[in-house]
Amino acid sequence: MEIRRLTGVIGAELLDIDISRNLGADEVAAIRRALLDHQVIFFRDQDLTPEKHIAFAQCFGEISMTPVYHTLPDYPQIMPVVKEPTDKDVIGDTWHTDETYHPTPPLGSILYGREVPEVGGDTLWCNLYRAYDTLSDALKRQLEGMRAVHSNNFLSANSQARNATRSTKLREDVGVIDSVHPVVRTHEETGRKCLFVNHPFTYAFEGMTREESLPLLQYLYQHSAKPENTCRFRWRKGSMAFWDNRCTMHYAINDYPGERRAMHRITIQGSVPR
Repeated sequence: MEIRRLTGVIGAELLDIDISRNLGADEVAAIRRALLDHQVIFFRDQDLTPEKHIAFAQCFGEISMTPVYHTLPDYPQIMPVVKEPTDKDVIGDTWHTDETYHPTPPLGSILYGREVPEVGGDTLWCNLYRAYDTLSDALKRQLEGMRAVHSNNFLSANSQARNATRSTKLREDVGVIDSVHPVVRTHEETGRKCLFVNHPFTYAFEGMTREESLPLLQYLYQHSAKPENTCRFRWRKGSMAFWDNRCTMHYAINDYPGERRAMHRITIQGSVPR
């Protein structure tokens, strides 16, 4: 297996490996090491049935079910991420970390490209280790020990309006899910510190109003997503992205009007952020 870095700070393609077959323990360990080293890893030219997609994900942990989106009827482990040619909008079209409103946000997400437009539909990722490392020492001290409220209200309060312009449908029977997480998270495998706030789901700092929280939160969002913190992936049919949800944000670009894009996403169960 060859590892080819995308940028100097985040992302790598893993070449010459077929993840549709039964992987050995050494191969699984090497893939996990690459994920920890590069935060998001990519595979090309993979031919995966839903069963093989599920089997690959299970090599890295228990599969978690999305609490807010509809899944495939025959494969509840898989969430379809689809934009039809007539859709105006896509999901994920803002910088975010998946499901941080959950008490145990996913360890990682695995997205497989089944149908992609000829041009457009790229995805961006940013490195939240580097976002933290490049803060001033004074701001690091201020953030240490702070906690923030994360909520799905961004989605649930607008489910009908969002569903009207997107083919990936939110469940409309889900209430508000709130959780409180540290603003600076310590990654349980690497021991490194990273920022753990994101635009759609971080509502406010604990003990502060949203209005009081927003100026600093907006700064942290913009700082995290600086171009020098990011990588950009161009999809092809059969491509797969596997990202560490604990130390990254990502952004789905909606720049392919009138074309279809169909992906399958599986998330891996995480733990309580510390």
